Amino acid sequence: MHQYLNRFSPHAFALLRIVAGLLFLQHGAQKLFGLLGGFGESGGTAPLLSLMGLAGVIEFFGGLLIALGLFAGWAAFVASGQMAVAYFMAHAPRGFFPIQNGGELAALYCFIFLYVAARGAGIWSIDEVMGKRGGSGPMTQ
Repeated sequence: MHQYLNRFSPHAFALLRIVAGLLFLQHGAQKLFGLLGGFGESGGTAPLLSLMGLAGVIEFFGGLLIALGLFAGWAAFVASGQMAVAYFMAHAPRGFFPIQNGGELAALYCFIFLYVAARGAGIWSIDEVMGKRGGSGPMTQ
C-alpha cells in the first residue's frame, strides 16, 4: 500500500495544508467578523485589542496564508505557537488530557502547523510558483 500511495504524498500534504488553513481561517472569521455563528455566547466579535482579537487576526490571516501557500512556513510557525499558547492558557488548566479539557483541536492544529512550518508550503502553493525556498520551511534553512 505504501509503495502505491507514496507517489501521492506531495498531493496529500498540499491537501492537508489547504484544508487545515481554511478550517483555521474560519475560527478567525468568527472572532473578527462575527461570521459562522460569531464569537462567544453572544455570537458577536472579539475586541480587536485583546488576546482573542489577536488570536482572530492570526487565525484568519495565518489560515489564509497557509491555505494559499504564501509565506506558509512562517505563518504556520506563528499559528503553531498560538495554538500551543491557547492550549496551555485555556485548556490545560481544566485537566491533563486533551480529551478531558477540550483541547484536542488546539493540540492537533499546533502539530499540523509545526509540520507545515518544518516542511514548507510544497506543491500547489504561491511559494512554489514564486520559487521561494524550493518549498522548504523556515526551520530547514
